[in-house]
Amino acid sequence: MTDILVLTETQLRQRIHLDRKTIAIVEGAFRGLAGGGVVMPPVLSMHLPDVNGEVDIKTAYVPGLAGFAVKISPGFFDNPSKGLPSTSGMMTVLDSQTGQVRAVLLDNGYLTDIRTAAAGGVAARHLARSDATRAAIFGAGLQARLQLEALCLVRPIDRAVIWARDLTRAQDLAAELDSADLRVHATADPAEAAGFADIIVTTTPATEPILCAEWLHAGQHITAMGSDQSGKNELEPACFTRAALYVADRASQTRLMGELRAALQAGTYAADAPVPELGQIIAQPHLGRTDPDQITICDLTGTGAQDTAIATHALAAFSKDT
Repeated sequence: MTDILVLTETQLRQRIHLDRKTIAIVEGAFRGLAGGGVVMPPVLSMHLPDVNGEVDIKTAYVPGLAGFAVKISPGFFDNPSKGLPSTSGMMTVLDSQTGQVRAVLLDNGYLTDIRTAAAGGVAARHLARSDATRAAIFGAGLQARLQLEALCLVRPIDRAVIWARDLTRAQDLAAELDSADLRVHATADPAEAAGFADIIVTTTPATEPILCAEWLHAGQHITAMGSDQSGKNELEPACFTRAALYVADRASQTRLMGELRAALQAGTYAADAPVPELGQIIAQPHLGRTDPDQITICDLTGTGAQDTAIATHALAAFSKDT
């Protein structure tokens, strides 16, 4: 048996960052989903309401990549009160040709955080107006910070607003991110935040809608990335009636655990209506935004293809050392 490379979070942080290269890596994973040949089983998801926690297991085989990842991703949302991060986890990378374990990535959720933010960048690149300059981030956690960072890599964002249920956290994050090149402020009013923005990103574990349809206006793009469990819901289902285009990362997932699930239950999206996927928009741009006044929604539940892409990218970054 060949030696198994073990990489720690500290090591991974030194070489893997949220940048345009990483966004391109994740974009390639979505394109692969549209091209066929990807083997990606349904997410194995376990909800732990007694401890306000969840555990997801995701994997995918992507043709052309040297390995594939199996990821364990816990989210325990009371952890911040205990001085611990909400998310953690690890990935195992297996050889695509032999199935042998090549590496264990003890990333503690870091790679998931990066690939999730990169997916938000991919969504904005292909669905938001090219002249979008103002962003609204719903939430004040790590993913809120990273999603704004990703937006700035793909669109000329120069102003942003942060809304969170905890105004103090929103103010603290805004103060930390505010700079001469990116002016950031906080607000206690979610309607004000939504009305301000060209791009809205929701980043919370909400189980009741935090973004209302009446707050939306022409030309906006919304990326919802918090609903990765069947009990979660960030967008009021009526948002779907305002949108000219709804896009899923994986339609089979968003029907079960994304914002689409709530819209289907509410009847604001027809059960037999087609559900375009982000990979299809990447491969065929004419299927995406066709008018600057359209409202678009992208529903990100997280895919095993993204995990395989970021894991093999990380492994390649260390290959010259072995």
